[in-house]
Amino acid sequence: MALARVREHVNPLSGKYKTPSTAPDWEGVYADFSKPLHLDIGCARGKFLMEMADRFPDWNYLGLEIREPLVIQANEYRDEMNLGNLHFLFCNANNSLRPLLESLPAEILKRVSIQFPDPWFKKRHQKRRVVQPPLVRDLADLMPSGSELFIQSDVLDVAVEMRDRFQAAPEFAITSPAWLDPNPMPIPTERELATLKYNDPVYRSLFHKR
Repeated sequence: MALARVREHVNPLSGKYKTPSTAPDWEGVYADFSKPLHLDIGCARGKFLMEMADRFPDWNYLGLEIREPLVIQANEYRDEMNLGNLHFLFCNANNSLRPLLESLPAEILKRVSIQFPDPWFKKRHQKRRVVQPPLVRDLADLMPSGSELFIQSDVLDVAVEMRDRFQAAPEFAITSPAWLDPNPMPIPTERELATLKYNDPVYRSLFHKR
């Protein structure tokens, strides 16, 4: 399936993205909603989740993405692959995450990943980064005890900021003070493959929810 060109970055603080998304009918979008759920925040084209859903059918997967054309394309491709354990949702995670998580049955969310989020290098734009204190608080409040949180970036400043914000929340316990190598996830993202191709570093951390 040919994928249309889509803007690389969108401003999550613009008026277009201020209305929180509503939760779908979870039972309607998954073939078996009793399976453990992996949530990927900022899933882009969704290829990582498609491979995970195909290789590990005992899990359900949910991708959140702020660029709506990518979500439409990803769900179309999911349907072509006949993956009943995968769904993509158009939303701004910074204002939609809490209502989405509150709509989930207790204990079903077992893993959250945030991988290579937009770095927004300019200081005046860094408030657009996805891992803001309110998002950390939403995950701290609503992730079940025993679930895991995985973050990674190829931008050291972004990785440090994400790690430090989650470490500051007492609900999260980091598994190692050092950056993780290799990746604990069984499948790399497209961005990760592109980064490693040039022998550039990737900074990863894994947390457990207390």
